[in-house]
Amino acid sequence: MSTADGLIVSVSGIRGVVGRSLTPAAALAFASALADHVKGGPVVVGGDGRPSGPMLRHAILAGLTAAGCEVHDLAVAPTPTVGLAVRTLKAAGGVQITASHNSAEWNGLKLFGPDGRVLSAAEGRKVQVLFERGGTASVPWDKIGNVRDYPKAEDNHRDRVLQLVDVTAICAAKPRAFLDANGGAGGPLGRALLKSLQVETACHGCDADGCFLHEPEPTEANLREVGPLVKQHGADVGFALDPDADRLALIDETGRYIGEELTLALAAWFRLSRERGPVVVNMSTSRVVEDVAARFGCPFFRSAVGEANVADKMLEVGAVFGGEGNGGVIDPRVGLVRDPFIGMGLVLNLMAETGKKLSELAAELPAYHIFKDKYTVERERERLPALFAALEGRWPEAKADRQDGLRLDWADRWLHVRPSNTEPIVRVIAEAPRAGDAAGLCRAAGAMLAG
Repeated sequence: MSTADGLIVSVSGIRGVVGRSLTPAAALAFASALADHVKGGPVVVGGDGRPSGPMLRHAILAGLTAAGCEVHDLAVAPTPTVGLAVRTLKAAGGVQITASHNSAEWNGLKLFGPDGRVLSAAEGRKVQVLFERGGTASVPWDKIGNVRDYPKAEDNHRDRVLQLVDVTAICAAKPRAFLDANGGAGGPLGRALLKSLQVETACHGCDADGCFLHEPEPTEANLREVGPLVKQHGADVGFALDPDADRLALIDETGRYIGEELTLALAAWFRLSRERGPVVVNMSTSRVVEDVAARFGCPFFRSAVGEANVADKMLEVGAVFGGEGNGGVIDPRVGLVRDPFIGMGLVLNLMAETGKKLSELAAELPAYHIFKDKYTVERERERLPALFAALEGRWPEAKADRQDGLRLDWADRWLHVRPSNTEPIVRVIAEAPRAGDAAGLCRAAGAMLAG
């Protein structure tokens, strides 16, 4: 939902334009709601480095400590690092100050539970209700919480990744990398991890100062000027992160954008070659991960869209690997949070073991094309059941799944239609071996939605 001033409030946290909808008062109130929810327990706080972060951080620290919470302050740190720190410190919860891939004027708060993962929808809803009710939790002067620095968080994260990859093999391969952190929180940890793996690295925006060198979402369009830099520096692989460092896009040695969908597939390739087990992705993620799972004889599952939903399903089926097609690798050995650092390690391991270039590995994966569109549908919540029934009637041969909107599956393609959780729109996504077929599915569905 959005408030009258445009602040987006959901089970995932809050997000808004700083100085317009997202204010220190809103941040303090939301932190107070979280403190109430965790009953004054210890909380980890981090941020993605945006210039507005320190202002919001002070408001959040005030809201938490006023309610008696002890705060472990990571200052600027990647989102998965916050999740790992919650578990390491046995905290009651966590807050990451980030607007994810939104542009610089935006910021927000993302919440974690005591298990170190993003709050489930049910738990997030409880915090949302407390926030919407208003009021701030407070304790007497002698019960006010303390703020403690926690400088070891990134070192702990790096060390955990190093425990889970074949360091010797990567070092022996002597790879060269280009790291585009774009001024976000992932630069220092990414640089430290690659150094520990003896990867010669050229850095681009690796100081976590929040000064974006290009639009923050690591899409092909936004990385158009980064691709040539990968080739110019003679790198074997380009790693591109989003501001809070929970997404990873890949660029091959020729400077070609490999993308975020294939990040998950390549990481799964190496992970499943070492340990077989269930794999979980969301309903809008490319079929290529399903094909990789099938290659290794691993059970494959899809969840509703959203990191928390993927994590829920991973726990349910005991998954060894999962994630989302936006470059969000989830390896439960590190935590149930999208983590580009273990993703980098798994991709480097795959390159080292096979001795193949990134472009060659990508070429060995099945080729699909994804097409995405969106439509404004009046009273979409009321109309969607009838629209979904019409779509199923249009394609009765397709297998239907309604756990998140409607997904229709054929042998080699799929269509997913779902309402947005934050905007009055319906998203339509399709994938097929040929780009024209994917676009055709979307347009056919769109015509029915608009009709």
